Amino acid sequence: MKILILCTGNSCRSQMAEGLLESFDSELLDSKLEVHSAGTNPAANVSPEAVKVMKELGIDISGHWPKKADDFINDSFDYVITVCGHARETCPSFSGKVVSRLHMGFDDPADATGTQEEILNEFRRVRNQIKKQFYEFYQNINE
Repeated sequence: MKILILCTGNSCRSQMAEGLLESFDSELLDSKLEVHSAGTNPAANVSPEAVKVMKELGIDISGHWPKKADDFINDSFDYVITVCGHARETCPSFSGKVVSRLHMGFDDPADATGTQEEILNEFRRVRNQIKKQFYEFYQNINE
């Protein structure tokens, strides 16, 4: 099963979702998912805060990098999942077959302000929401 997760910058939410889906799938003896993430307007780097809060769960996304949604325009996917409103509105049309499009919206933790700990707490809150919703999605596609 091939999945693409889209957001605007591909620096926080979609990267965390990609790492989480891969971690759920790696628990199986025969991994079934091919997971990618991309942005409609990709940032220069993956957010260091996203890397840090994922590492707290034992998931290393430090080797990930933001990719352009257009790089996947000719690919086919079982699911294209948008995780922010902007990506949902500006989601490109794929020339490859897309079986299902889903939207799971999350706040952008990159918008958080305050102390470093307050910012990290916002990243943790959003990470936990992503984990919950994507685990439910993962369970549903594996029934």
